[in-house]
Amino acid sequence: MIYEMRTTDIKPSYLPEVEKRFGEAYEHRKKHSPLAAFWHTEFGPLNQIIHVWPYQNLEERARIRAAAVKDGTWPPKIEEFIVNQRSDIMIPLSVSPEIKPGKMGPCFEMRIYTYAPGELPKLMNLWAMAVPRRIQISPLCAAWYSELGGLNKFVHIWGYPTVEQRNETRKQAAATGYWPPSAYAKNQNVPGYKLVAQENKLLVPSAFSPLQ
Repeated sequence: MIYEMRTTDIKPSYLPEVEKRFGEAYEHRKKHSPLAAFWHTEFGPLNQIIHVWPYQNLEERARIRAAAVKDGTWPPKIEEFIVNQRSDIMIPLSVSPEIKPGKMGPCFEMRIYTYAPGELPKLMNLWAMAVPRRIQISPLCAAWYSELGGLNKFVHIWGYPTVEQRNETRKQAAATGYWPPSAYAKNQNVPGYKLVAQENKLLVPSAFSPLQ
């Protein structure tokens, strides 16, 4: 499975109208394939929407997108509000669960790391070892690395009921000595991985997002 993560920067003040138009268009689009999630940013870069679409492969993505455009109801009529867009094709790590409709939030933290070239095998190995302990504290929503789009990108997403719970959970995880993965690597004397940049976003789901 692959996930297409589409990120759009919106002109200030127009986010409610964009979500309204997107939701209306999605009522027609979902007959072709469902969304995994739709969020807007609350902290981090503002006036940004992120929508995630699951596909079996790139061929299925191309076929479904062509069919959706052909019926005349897609894409949503939001072009007048768009400042910038990007699309990334993401591959799940072995420890990443499939995104399914349900409730994990409504506060989602998306952490985006840029790792040094050649470091992906180390990252994948370390996450496979460290995540089982971490998810005993709170569930992992997604962990992906980029295949197309921005290269050497690693994205992990966590759902929390509140911002306060996010802060408490992170403190609890750090106190174990096994999280973050860099601490696990040191604790277990296994190779870590080198990062060159980090950012995070706090996301809130729209009313029509299958993942809440």
